[in-house]
Amino acid sequence: MPGTGLPIKRWRRVEYEQLVEKGVFTPGDRVELIDGLLVVAEPQSSPHYAALRLVERALARAFGEGWDVRAQAPIALDDTSEPEPDVAVVRGTLRDYVAAHPADPVLVVEVALTSLDFDREHKASLYARAGRPEYWIVNLVDRVLEVRRDPAPAPSAPYGWDYNTMEAFGATDLVRALAAPAAPIAVAELLP
Repeated sequence: MPGTGLPIKRWRRVEYEQLVEKGVFTPGDRVELIDGLLVVAEPQSSPHYAALRLVERALARAFGEGWDVRAQAPIALDDTSEPEPDVAVVRGTLRDYVAAHPADPVLVVEVALTSLDFDREHKASLYARAGRPEYWIVNLVDRVLEVRRDPAPAPSAPYGWDYNTMEAFGATDLVRALAAPAAPIAVAELLP
């Protein structure tokens, strides 16, 4: 673990993908590559899974044709990170990503219950470092949608980047994704 003095092995994305291809991880293994470290993903509680599916459906309606709304699918974020966000929206169709995972999501969404602190601090910094323009957290603890935008350097953040703006939207609010501004989404549609 970082900071414990114990030796650790940092993985590159290419090495991680080789482990996946060789069957080192089984389909039930919920791991992500985050800045070179293998991190266990949040377990799927019923509210978490319901919110994930609600987000997936709402974003598919809002973005429409020409966009792939991916649930719990890998994103080739950089050389040391291949997270599997709960939902990500990328340009194109599923067939565009047969040979390689997408690297350029226009929107990344995490559903958070027990992982709220990690998603706010580490995942936000990771997505900001990768220049992702918009990151949403469906915060099941407080029943709000946290929308983060404007990635910028932030020396105190875990990966040296964070978002300049964060706005919380309640169940009665509407939100618009930067890449689909003509399609307002009711926050209530995202909450189980």
